[in-house]
Amino acid sequence: MTQTAIPYLFLRGGTSRGPYFNRADLPEDRETLAQVLATVMGAGNPRNIDGLGGGNAVTTKVAMLSASDDPEADIDYFFAQVAVEDRLVDFAPTCGNILVGVGPAAIEMGLVPVAGDTTSLRIRAVNTGALVEAVVQTPGGSVRYDGEVAIDGVPGTAAPVALNFMEVVGSRTGALFPTGAACETINGVAVTCIDVAMPMMIARAADLGITGHESQQDLDDNAGLFKRIEALRLESGQRMGLGDVTKSVVPKVGLVAEPAHAGHMAARYFMPWTTHPTLAVTGSQCLTACALAPGTVAYDLARRPTESPATFTLEHPMGTMDVLVQFEYGADGFQFISAGVTRTARLLARGEVMVPSGIWAGHAI
Repeated sequence: MTQTAIPYLFLRGGTSRGPYFNRADLPEDRETLAQVLATVMGAGNPRNIDGLGGGNAVTTKVAMLSASDDPEADIDYFFAQVAVEDRLVDFAPTCGNILVGVGPAAIEMGLVPVAGDTTSLRIRAVNTGALVEAVVQTPGGSVRYDGEVAIDGVPGTAAPVALNFMEVVGSRTGALFPTGAACETINGVAVTCIDVAMPMMIARAADLGITGHESQQDLDDNAGLFKRIEALRLESGQRMGLGDVTKSVVPKVGLVAEPAHAGHMAARYFMPWTTHPTLAVTGSQCLTACALAPGTVAYDLARRPTESPATFTLEHPMGTMDVLVQFEYGADGFQFISAGVTRTARLLARGEVMVPSGIWAGHAI
């Protein structure tokens, strides 16, 4: 055989999509795994013409699932962000949108049994250690994909997938503010380095010469903006204890602005070298925490809810993202307790993806 066949499911999770694999069907060593995933997605070409990728960072994402040996979890979710134009694979971050499809995929793979009309499972994000509870609609013993829930950035409606994120503070660095400060200055720009579900560097859009309400294309065409953002991000990575992040997508970048409509805050999310068309699930939690925490770059420009739990609405050019948050202000200061979202997922395809045997010849029999 000149090619190795690897079973996979192809799902849209939230506003991202990609292949979902059983971890046991992939090479064990990280170097070979990276080459396989880069080949699967067609990395190294702007159109990903020789793979499954869609020429955009939200369509070159991979989920790898396995039964968890953690007594608190049912499924281990290992995420990989594959680059579009370079043959690079980053195993450092996680992805909340792809996470939306983990529950349905785990059930489809037979890794988790159906428990009734709804099936709850706990997912351990291997990349960060975060624990997430997912509730999937499973009437009649199978995953339901049709439904009435709409999410901005995805056409039509589908069945809801509820996610409740736990243990999200200090997901990678162990602290809400890894640098010890809620706000600091880098290159003359006020920034907040914060770690809730995803380490981020957040700044005010106005401080970088934009409104925060521009289109994705307008921002992607602004080379000067990205040059300034990257300089801030690299220094933030060092200050957050993440080291040289030149080839890592972590920390991600958020720019915040006053809301234009009825939301609590407007936000733009960067991946980090392109603009996200909407918002990331993990990034939305981090942006929300930034808006609620006193002293940050977002605290004074957001319309903050006064009671907890609350639904915090983030505006983006394609609509809004709602985050259900629990928080408190007490003697010990601000505490971010948990965050939840309701998203949708859909199984798009199933089958085998082919990889040249020169990349990987498969498991020895």
